[in-house]
Amino acid sequence: MNIRMVLGQLGKVITLLGIILAIIGIWGFIVPFDEGIREERADLALLISSGAALIIGGVMWISTMGFQDVRRTILRGEPQGIEAGQRMGRREALLLVSSAWVIGAVFIGLPYLLWAYLDDNVSASHAFRSPVDCYFEAMSGLSTTGATVLADVDGLPLTLLFWRALSQWLGGLGILVLLVALLPGAGVSAKRLFRFEAPGPDSEGVRPTMRDTARRLWTMYLFLTGLQVVCLLLAGMSVFNAFCHTFTTLATGGFATHDHSMAGAETVGIQIIVIIFMVMAGTNFGILHMVLQRQWKSIWRDTELRVYLGILLVGCGLVIGSLLVNGGTMFFVDGTEAPITASNAVLDGVFTTVSQQTTTGFTSADYNAWPFVAKAVIITVMFIGGCGGSTAGGIKVIRIWITLRVLWRQLARVANPAVVRPIRISGQSLDSEQMLSAVSYTMTIIILFALGAAILQVLEGDECGFVTSATASLATLCTIGPGLNQVGAIENYAWFSDASKLFMCFLMLVGRLELFAVFVLFQPRFWSGR
Repeated sequence: MNIRMVLGQLGKVITLLGIILAIIGIWGFIVPFDEGIREERADLALLISSGAALIIGGVMWISTMGFQDVRRTILRGEPQGIEAGQRMGRREALLLVSSAWVIGAVFIGLPYLLWAYLDDNVSASHAFRSPVDCYFEAMSGLSTTGATVLADVDGLPLTLLFWRALSQWLGGLGILVLLVALLPGAGVSAKRLFRFEAPGPDSEGVRPTMRDTARRLWTMYLFLTGLQVVCLLLAGMSVFNAFCHTFTTLATGGFATHDHSMAGAETVGIQIIVIIFMVMAGTNFGILHMVLQRQWKSIWRDTELRVYLGILLVGCGLVIGSLLVNGGTMFFVDGTEAPITASNAVLDGVFTTVSQQTTTGFTSADYNAWPFVAKAVIITVMFIGGCGGSTAGGIKVIRIWITLRVLWRQLARVANPAVVRPIRISGQSLDSEQMLSAVSYTMTIIILFALGAAILQVLEGDECGFVTSATASLATLCTIGPGLNQVGAIENYAWFSDASKLFMCFLMLVGRLELFAVFVLFQPRFWSGR
């Protein structure tokens, strides 16, 4: 295990976060997001956090460099380190990915904590006075979960709201994928990092090299970001809110800038735009690349895309039908209510279903008050999630489809053992390893969900009902955010104990890095190399 190589790369990640923090902090001082002492304190918190990240990251980076490496870095602008010219092994890549997310969340949460103590007007009971709550909010942002400990989102300075939204945008494709795109000389190391951090069972490259792939992905990400910002501005959203909601939509994160999330009669056009971009964010980026190249036949041949859109259509139809059949009152998250009609059943039914399946977690209505069938559909699509190679969480459509096909084939073999039919996805036959990987991942998620629910129930005792603990486990493991009952659309996670919050941070990390990149670190053989 080359620990110095890992420390060198980790230093680069921390330095990169420090640079981003500095840019936002300086921008906040020059062109304030809002006027007032609260904004100034928030800007100061960002700059202090930036200084800490730059110093710690720089020291870690430089400590792994020889004199010649330092000289080349300064004179030629080519970032070097002890890892330069060396191949990053599988173990180093796994350790770096996990440690980058664990430590990265510390620096993302640091501005929250510093602001809470720098601003004298912040009450002693505010969530950000707690280091655990700050870390929970940061991990929820970086992992694009969207679960929050804040009861009063509107009370935060706009600078911190922007940073909070940006943290999800950075976590959408991954901070290490961004590092690969920006820094030269990644080589084979880039391929390993990309494989372990990029979401989905098989993140197919869209360019010949991993660095080109990372750059192309981030270029598409930036293009979609700009496109959604323009659309939201044309729909009447303010510049600040347009950027923040775009960041959290494309990352399928769900952090909003207001307590009422996406509710309100004035947001109908905005909700439709967000629905469209949530569907796109839950689609494999390889498919979006084909769209740009106008490869329409290849797009339609993609099995996962057809299944994904089919699940969305069926799910939306079932939710809308359930609402219309049962009738009653629609309770919106902004505190208003109205009788259930065809218009609000369609709009809020589609918005909620798409938001939950793509694991974005935006809310417009309190679906906790909806009929049983609607809630059952929502829980089901939370498990499924989006496509592989997207920013969405969940098990992923491709894994669910492969698992169902494998189970169906086994049932067919019970009736006729002599018949062996290959399983094809998008015209390609799957080998036994691919099938085993999909089935084992699906079963592991279900087991972890059950264990997580049980552990939260034990930690919280009588304070937490079974539905709450189960959906909290599901919402954090599948990086969705809101669940049901005490963690529903109009609730938050502030009331959980510190032990439960730290455990859910672990679930978020495991869910975002897709299980095995984290669990392998607990094997003694991983550290011994045997």
